[in-house]
Parts: sequence; C-alpha cells; structure tokens
Amino acid sequence: MSKFEKKFGKYAINNLSLMLIMCYAVGYLVRLINPQFILMLTLNPYEIMHGQVWRLFTWIIVPPDSLDVFTFIMLYFYYSVGTALEHTWGAYRYNLYIFGGFLFTIIASFLSMGMVYLMEGGTLPAEQAQGFFVYSSLLFSTYYTNMSILLAFAATFPNAQILFMLLIPIKMKWLGIAYGVLLMLEFIDGNFVTRFAIGASLINFGVFWIMSHNKIHMTPKQMKHRQEFKREVRVNSKITKHKCAVCGKTDEMGGVEFRFCSKCNGNYEYCQDHLFTHEHVK
Repeated sequence: MSKFEKKFGKYAINNLSLMLIMCYAVGYLVRLINPQFILMLTLNPYEIMHGQVWRLFTWIIVPPDSLDVFTFIMLYFYYSVGTALEHTWGAYRYNLYIFGGFLFTIIASFLSMGMVYLMEGGTLPAEQAQGFFVYSSLLFSTYYTNMSILLAFAATFPNAQILFMLLIPIKMKWLGIAYGVLLMLEFIDGNFVTRFAIGASLINFGVFWIMSHNKIHMTPKQMKHRQEFKREVRVNSKITKHKCAVCGKTDEMGGVEFRFCSKCNGNYEYCQDHLFTHEHVK
C-alpha cells in the first residue's frame, strides 16, 4: 500500500464524495430529459459483451430511483461520512476503497451472468437474456458500495455519535451492526443476483479491514499526527546537514569540507573555499 501510495498517490481524486454526488446530479438530469435513456447507462454485462463498453463507466452516474427530501438527507449523510473518511485515511486510500467497490461490483455482475448461463446449460434465448439482465443491471448499482462506506465509517469511528433520523442519538457501531444484520438477512432472502451484488460490497469492506486493521480505530487527531510525522520525516530526510552560507554548496555534492566560524555571530557554516575569505557576521 505505502509503495503504491508513494507512486500513485498524486493521482488520487480529492473530495471524491462530492464528485460522486455530482455524477448523481447528471444522472437525475438524464432521467428528467429521457427516462428510458438511463437504461442505456446501467451495468449490464450482456450488453457490454455485445459492444456497449461504455456501460463499464456510465453506471456510476445512475442515481437512486427516488428523488425526495429523504434522498437529499441520505446523500448529505454519505457526503459527510465519506469526507470524514477521506480526511482520516487520506485521498489515496479513500479512492482505493471506493473504486475497489466499483471494481468488485463489475466483477460480480459478470459472475452473475456466468451463473445464469451455467444454470441454463450454456444457452439462453437473446430476448430472455436481455430481459433478465435489464432487471439485474438495476441491482448492480452504486447503492451497496455507498452502504459499505457506512460500514467503513462505523469500523473507523465506532464511538462517534450521530442523530439517527435527525432525532435519536446513536453510536456508529450500533448503526453499523444493525446495517450488517439487515444486509445478511437481505443476502439470505434474496436471489443469487442480489447475493452477488451484496457480496461485492462485503468483499470490498473485508479487504479494507484486513489491509487497514491497524488504523481503523485511530481517531482523526491520531491519524493527522501520524500523517504529519511521516511528512516531517520525508521532508527532514531531504534536508542537507551542511550548507555554505556564501555559495550555497551542500554536503550532497561530495568532496567538500565544512566548518563553523567562531568569529561570526550565529551558527554560520562555510565550505573550505570561503571559511577564511568570508565577511564575518556581527
């Protein structure tokens, strides 16, 4: 993780939660203009295999079905939770968690298609396949990835308290446990497509738990101190120990000796060429 972060961390998207909400806004606009066109953007593995490769990316902008006050409250909640995680983990790790969830969802959608053909003996009429995968593509959305953010937040800040339904104070660990139980019940009661979709989000959370178990119980202040310490170590490791106050030569150049001048008022260091020729600082 740390090696990849050093190499690819600069490409991480800052404020990713806001970007995802903006994608939803585009999706709602598309649905308002042409409700049927939104079906051309869903994660449908059957259509992807038949040339509609844009679906690998456009499914991210497909918004929740409803658009009401409750939807705005939930989007604001996930924006707050996601932003808190990004500030705590850093943009790179948060990006990795979100896009990892998207990747697992894409894989799960293709596995579900393989399961369908396996159950049907390897053959499936085109019309029947199209109808089934239109239905399944609505299940493979960003919903479960967003819900996995709640699990990650509950694991990171188990004792953080929120106002459930804007009225009831509750700690995140109990909210996370309640959601986990509901998720398992939905997994047991749902069909195999639902199970694949839920499993993708749980696998993503499981990977997060394994790779970040030593950080998930850190408070934001502790995480900030650790990041500041690492940053200072990186900066200080690049600072030269010796530098000439006249010409600016450093010990990185090699073969140069440095001495402090006892006659200068302050800790001024000079290379061998300027030790005896500089003007003393008074």
